[in-house]
Amino acid sequence: MSFAGKSIIVTGATSGIGRATAEAFGRDGASVVLVGRNETVLVEVADAVRAAGGQPVTCRADLTAADAPDRIVGAATGAFGRLDVLVNAAGVIASGPLEATTDDIWDTMMAVNLRAPFRLMRAATPHLKATKGTVVNVSSVNGLRSFPGVLAYCVSKAGVDHLTRCAAIELAPLGVRVNAVNPGVTVTNLHRRSGMAEPQYAAFLERSKETHPLGRPGQPDDIAALILFLASDRAGWMTGETIPIDGGRHLTCAR
Repeated sequence: MSFAGKSIIVTGATSGIGRATAEAFGRDGASVVLVGRNETVLVEVADAVRAAGGQPVTCRADLTAADAPDRIVGAATGAFGRLDVLVNAAGVIASGPLEATTDDIWDTMMAVNLRAPFRLMRAATPHLKATKGTVVNVSSVNGLRSFPGVLAYCVSKAGVDHLTRCAAIELAPLGVRVNAVNPGVTVTNLHRRSGMAEPQYAAFLERSKETHPLGRPGQPDDIAALILFLASDRAGWMTGETIPIDGGRHLTCAR
C-alpha cells in the first residue's frame, strides 16, 4: 500500500494506536496531520514520521474545544491542499458500574469518544467528498459486547459503531467510505491514564492472555495495520464495517 500524495489526519497521534498508525502512514509516504495535546510528544512523533519517509504537520488541539474540528481540517488542507483520510484514534476510558458513573464521567466519555469523532467527521466531509476519501474510527470490542464495570465507555464505543454505520450509508453515494476497527485489550497508555496503577495493569495484561483466545493482548502495530488496509484502495468495496481485531475476545463474552 502506498499513500504517497495522500493527506491523512490522525487524532490521538501522541501514543498507542494513534501513534503507531501515524508512523505506519509515514512509512507508506503519506502527508500526516498529527493531532494531540502534548506539543513535546507531537514533535517527537513528527520526527519519527519524517524519518520514515512521511511528511508530518503537528496540530496541538483539545478535541472537545469548539474550534477544534475546523482547525484540524484546516491544518490538513492548508498544508497539503486536500484531505484523503481521517482516522479518529483518540479516546479515553473510565471504570465504574451504573451506580458509580457520575454525570462528569459520562459526559467525558461521550465528549471525547463519540462527540469529537462526530464533529470531526462533519467538518471533514466536504473535503473527503472532493477526494472520494475515507474515515476509519477506532472503536473497541466494548462497542460490540457488554462488559461489567465500564458502562460509560461501552456505551460511547457502541455509539461510535453506529455513527460509523449511519455515516457510511449517508456518504456512500458520494464515494466516501466509513469503517471502524474494534480492538481488544491493546498495550497502550489508555488504562494507565485512567488511573490504573502499574501492578494492576500488569495483572490486567496477564489476565488478557486468558480472556483473548489467541493468548495475548494486542500491540498498537496490530491495529495500525488494519487501519491502513481500510484506508487503502484494497478495501475499496468495504464501508460501514465494524471489525473486531481482538485476538478472538468478542467470541468469548465476559469470563
